[in-house]
Amino acid sequence: MPDLLINPDLRFNSYGTYLRRRFGCRVSKVNVDGGFTCPNRDGTRGTGGCIYCDNASFSPGGTVAEIPIEIQMAEGMAYHRRRLGSEKFIVYFQKFTNTYAPVERLRDLYARALAHPDVIGISVGTRPDSLSDEALDLLADLAKRHYVCIELGLQSMDDKILQQIGRGHTLTEYLEAVARIEGRGIELCTHLIYGFPGETRDGFLRTADMMAGLPVNSVKIHQLHAVKGTRLAELYHQGDFVPITHQEYVATACDFLEILPPRIAIQRLYGSAPLTIRVAPTWNLKNNQMWFSIVNELKRRGTWQGCRLTDSCLKAGNL
Repeated sequence: MPDLLINPDLRFNSYGTYLRRRFGCRVSKVNVDGGFTCPNRDGTRGTGGCIYCDNASFSPGGTVAEIPIEIQMAEGMAYHRRRLGSEKFIVYFQKFTNTYAPVERLRDLYARALAHPDVIGISVGTRPDSLSDEALDLLADLAKRHYVCIELGLQSMDDKILQQIGRGHTLTEYLEAVARIEGRGIELCTHLIYGFPGETRDGFLRTADMMAGLPVNSVKIHQLHAVKGTRLAELYHQGDFVPITHQEYVATACDFLEILPPRIAIQRLYGSAPLTIRVAPTWNLKNNQMWFSIVNELKRRGTWQGCRLTDSCLKAGNL
């Protein structure tokens, strides 16, 4: 593993390692709900959201819009201090589309998050079609003094899949948003999902090639899973959605990592949902088991993030 960015224990450039290297201490992300909605729900782009979307499946229970973000932050920071010994924090505006509001409201929310002395920055989850010039200018201005990351949900680079899952945007819109973010002092994270109906492993791996050619600083990837109350759950019960196996996901995630440049940090490698709303797949693995199933497969292969970009995987006898 010649690249110094690679965590030797994990065999990839983990986001946690990147943050510790950059800020000199343990940094954790604290989720907050700013009370946003989504253009794919309010009729601007669509209604009902994406076929898999239920924010309860990936958001901590204490993050609800009725609670002031200062209280949400305090509870989240206390949890991470107690559990991990974290010293500094990034406030993550996660639920729905967190640039989809008048810029005055955005300015107020972001400023309140950054006012805490232990907060070093913000991470803002949004869509490629919901990043106005005013919002981007605001974030670029904040990035002059703080860490700022925009997390763009792409999910798939295949426009047919994007249409099938009801995303309401195209690959072109994602690429246009990336071009507008580039050079503004803002970090960029891209969200991807593997396992859509009709998706192939080769098709998903082409996304890693695309990420390599873009100014992307980090990625989040996870398996497609269905939760109660979503259209995807209905498709599962109808037999029209067959989840990928754990073995297939681990193999594909490792393939993805092997062709992803080490400069791109890995923020997430799997997804999970509370048992009370989980429908499929039911791998019955704890979070650390999910994480280390991928780490252990990389170790079994003798490979690491980006090794296929050279002949090092070949020399190791893995291709």
